[in-house]
Amino acid sequence: MKSHARVVVIGGGVVGVSTLYHLARKGWSDVVLLERKELTSGSTWHAAGLLPLFNMSYSVGQIHKYSVGLYATLEAETGQNVGFRQVSNIRLARTKARWDEFMYYAGVARTIGGIEVNVLTPAQLKEIWPLCETDGILGAIQHPQDGYIQPADLTQALAKGARSHGAEIHRYTTVLGIEQTPSGEWLVKTDKGDITCEHVVSATGNFARKTGQMVGLDVPVIPVEHQYIVTEPHPAIQERKRNGLPEMGVLRESDSSWYMREEAGGLLLGPYETGAPCCYVDGPDAQSEYELFQEDLDRLAPHIETAITRVPAFGEVGIKKVYNGAIAYTPDGSPIIGPAWGLKNFWLNEGHSFGVTAAGGAGWQLAEWIVDGEPTIDMMGVDPRRFGPYASRGYLRAKNEEAYANVFTTHYPDEERAAARPLRQTPCYDRMKALGAVFGSVYGWERPGWFAPPGYEVPAEELNVDDVLTNENHAPATGDGKVKERWSFRRSNYFPFVGEECRNVTENVGLQDMSAFAKYVVSGPGAEAWLDSILANRIPKKVGRMALTHLLSQNGGVRCEFTVFRDGPQSFYLVGAGAYERHDWDYLQKLRPRDGSVDLQKVTTQYGVLVLAGPRSREVLQTLTDTDLSNGAFPWLSGQTISVGAASARALRVNFVGELGFELHHPIEMQNSIFDRLMEAGKPFGIRPFGIKAMDSLRLEKSYRLIPRELSIEYSALESGLDRFVHPNKGAFIGRDALVAWRERGFKNRFVTLEVHGVTDADARGSEPLWLDGELIGRSTSGGYGWRCGKSLALGMVRPDLGEIGQELEITILGEKRRCTVVEESPFDPQNERLRA
Repeated sequence: MKSHARVVVIGGGVVGVSTLYHLARKGWSDVVLLERKELTSGSTWHAAGLLPLFNMSYSVGQIHKYSVGLYATLEAETGQNVGFRQVSNIRLARTKARWDEFMYYAGVARTIGGIEVNVLTPAQLKEIWPLCETDGILGAIQHPQDGYIQPADLTQALAKGARSHGAEIHRYTTVLGIEQTPSGEWLVKTDKGDITCEHVVSATGNFARKTGQMVGLDVPVIPVEHQYIVTEPHPAIQERKRNGLPEMGVLRESDSSWYMREEAGGLLLGPYETGAPCCYVDGPDAQSEYELFQEDLDRLAPHIETAITRVPAFGEVGIKKVYNGAIAYTPDGSPIIGPAWGLKNFWLNEGHSFGVTAAGGAGWQLAEWIVDGEPTIDMMGVDPRRFGPYASRGYLRAKNEEAYANVFTTHYPDEERAAARPLRQTPCYDRMKALGAVFGSVYGWERPGWFAPPGYEVPAEELNVDDVLTNENHAPATGDGKVKERWSFRRSNYFPFVGEECRNVTENVGLQDMSAFAKYVVSGPGAEAWLDSILANRIPKKVGRMALTHLLSQNGGVRCEFTVFRDGPQSFYLVGAGAYERHDWDYLQKLRPRDGSVDLQKVTTQYGVLVLAGPRSREVLQTLTDTDLSNGAFPWLSGQTISVGAASARALRVNFVGELGFELHHPIEMQNSIFDRLMEAGKPFGIRPFGIKAMDSLRLEKSYRLIPRELSIEYSALESGLDRFVHPNKGAFIGRDALVAWRERGFKNRFVTLEVHGVTDADARGSEPLWLDGELIGRSTSGGYGWRCGKSLALGMVRPDLGEIGQELEITILGEKRRCTVVEESPFDPQNERLRA
């Protein structure tokens, strides 16, 4: 075994071998894979080999699409049969909510591109799957490119391809330790000798947490047990094969939470049940190989019953084998693919609950990232840094089991899952709760989504109305035993209450808790020069002024967004997205100069943030402070430290709703004092709390962008319409030259704001396809109802020549095309008169 390599990949399952293959195919032949036992001896060997293209995540959808395309070509490339059966995949819908989900997904598939989705009637379903009973089926969707593959054969083909490009694979080689040397290289210690390398990739599946511990990482992955049943052969299936009839596609009854396919003349049934436990919490035993757990068919009983009802043939033959093996999971069910936080050149390709499907795309994008410095698709949905230190083992157990149980539940866009909550609470949590807050969660923080009136509850007849296993359509009951929120792809029960919050912010004054914002302090003699060298906007020159700034990717896309407030000659206060705290912090840390000229601190939990917004916000705050808040003394985009009663706060005259207002950044221990005084002082002015759903409606009317929706590495900063905030002529900054070159090549996208016509109960959500004369010309990125404008709105990206005001287009919302029109940016108060008031 060689003593030096450019990259060492740890883990010989399909994900690790795919990573090795793609690195070698990109020209990095000096790469080595280490596997403690035999290739595929972890979770790969017992995987069912399904290749589901269906996924609501843009990142995961792109990854799965690439995988299926790659697998279709591997035999021709390597000469190795991978057992790819492109038999199609059929998903059944028994409820209207499920059909809405399928129609929304069909739009997502269109925007991803290259994914076919056919709509089937019950009669067409019966023709394709004659053993399937169609009673109660509203319809189905079919992926003709979908099917299944033999995981071990796929892995061996990838291994053969990797070796043909110069890569090495060492089986029965156990990694004993991983150390970073003073030079920044990695030393990987094994029982066969040590290897020094530039990069390490951890693709260790069930061993992810053990591997992470070697380098001080608490990897947010714990496996969950998954069972599937293989039957004896069935005469009807054997007869079909003798008659030369095509194999029936993979069948998924989502409303009963199972998949089924043919297997060796019989059937294979894989349920996703509630109650499946986490396993290998501390990692498998050192000698673990080809390991299964004792089956537990009692857990599967409700799913087996529905399977027999849908496919009676399944109950007509005996059980041949029950597999119960570990599948790696993360709290949201998506994998973690990308750089590890706090470590240079250490990469994670872990947490794959659909590892066979994702392996090709995950290896592809990680190789792009390692070799070229950037992935080629937006990876925020799978970035390892989307979870923070709050993701403890207890949190992971609760959330991973929840994610497993919800694989087949309807994925409503407004769902907020309940496990391991409430976890991170701001001091005013109980006060907001008493005022009717219905909470959501971001990065572990509880955050008010909207406010229900006293005594309000969703009528019982609207809850869990469908007679299916996966019928839950609402948030859990609150402390008073009442259900306040029903989920939907359409305008739901909270729609009018959010409207009331928007109107009150517009006419009076509202108070919002945004303490989940990520907050950083940058100081030192080199602080200004450093910020100027990494951010695309000009850094504020005067103390007390602020600017919206962006950290671009190397290719000129947008990676992070910060509000930069200069609070001293050598000190800056940065505010970023709470959901991306670890992501943004990691980039800042890795970019920070090591010469002592810049001090960088993360102060998120030291400061709370209360947003006071609305035309009467100045009047309310002025009653509590001796600071002159007049427009002349305290203009827009400025900040001062003020007293709020007996407490103090850094008041920033900025907000994300487009109204006169102040963000009050205060010592967290003073939050309730400030909250109480604001609510009391605001009574004569009509103060009411408002939540994140109202904020989202208000920001749409201002065309405010969000990462990773309107801002992404896939769109140049200028395509996203950030001309006011990006200054290529200010001097060098990260991504500047690439952005200029991109502009010279010509852009393929243009940011637009759209008014959607004819909407009655379903607004755009984001990822809906945009059309002109039947041609796909763009995608929406966000959508909703603008209460101040009285219009259904969407933000999106279109072909540059179609971005002029007045351009007529079409948008598909839940399967129906609606007319839409490009309107001016910031359809509400385009001159920002209210912000500047």
